[in-house]
Amino acid sequence: MAHSLFLLPGDGIGTEIMAEVEKIIAWLNSQGETDFTLDTGLAGGAAYDAHGVAISEEDMQKALAADAVIFGAVGGPKWDNVPYEHRPEAALLRLRKELGVFANLRPAICYPALADASSLKRELVEGLDILIVRELTGGVYFGEPKQIIDLGNGQKRAIDTQVYETYEIDRIARVAFDLARTRKNKVHSADKKNVMKSGVFWDEVVRSVGKEYPDVQLNHILADNAAMQLVRNPKQFDVMVTDNLFGDILSDVAAMLTGSLGMLPSASLGAPDPVSGKRKAFYEPVHGSAPDIAGKGIANPIAMVASFAMALRYSFGMIELANRVEAAISAVLADGLRTGDIAQDNRRTVGTEEMGAAILGKLKA
Repeated sequence: MAHSLFLLPGDGIGTEIMAEVEKIIAWLNSQGETDFTLDTGLAGGAAYDAHGVAISEEDMQKALAADAVIFGAVGGPKWDNVPYEHRPEAALLRLRKELGVFANLRPAICYPALADASSLKRELVEGLDILIVRELTGGVYFGEPKQIIDLGNGQKRAIDTQVYETYEIDRIARVAFDLARTRKNKVHSADKKNVMKSGVFWDEVVRSVGKEYPDVQLNHILADNAAMQLVRNPKQFDVMVTDNLFGDILSDVAAMLTGSLGMLPSASLGAPDPVSGKRKAFYEPVHGSAPDIAGKGIANPIAMVASFAMALRYSFGMIELANRVEAAISAVLADGLRTGDIAQDNRRTVGTEEMGAAILGKLKA
């Protein structure tokens, strides 16, 4: 069955790492294992240079029509002074909002071969497998009013608004509980109910949903304590559900436990269609556009490839193939190949294309 993928490489290293995913897709198509049709568009700074906006209406419609969107990374100092509403990151926010992809899944997995690459001791991270479920389309990033007010006398006031409604918390909590049932039946809900009314409400709704999942252990943790515990004893966590702001922060903390942001993928999923059951879906690596290394051919493509594996798993039900792609990544690391961000003594350091070719080679084998 044919499936459509819309690729948005973006800026910086986004174009380099996306090229490695395209090679894998081309090989899978050639072997008859998949039948993906590909289209490519512009997002971020690249779109601003071409169209004066962070994503064009034409490309937005292509994203809405695709079975899944595969995204690279956006941004860079080149676009620091563009109008705020057209900044490269505005493409991400618009895509998330209009696709309705409210559930952001960010796994933090420490591959066995990389246990010594983490900034923490091996015994703290070896075997680490955490899944952070972040609410993605609500909260302070989207709440109104959002403005800077001139008060006169040289004073200004900046306002961002943290807003959540019942349904937004309810649906993200259900995603977390459902995923926990496929793992260790344990959920931590992170909020700031000690100082924020939105945290009190978050806790209330998650507790209510939790009553429908008596087989899943629900733990409540303050978000600042969650950050500390991720560094102190990360393996106590399995699934963590949290809001947009804290999810942004905590998922990056968890990412670094694995050795590098360049290792970690993410999936953003919408609600299932009531007729077809299909979800809008958006897949991207956790890292940014890394303009300091763009064009040098040294970026780590693993998070991008692993994001494609998540697309195989969550959008197309190709579980066995997703497992094979992930196993290929693990095998390459076990062989001692490293990109610069995860370089270790006595390991061979390779560039973007060589790492991509090695993963594809393992997949072919």
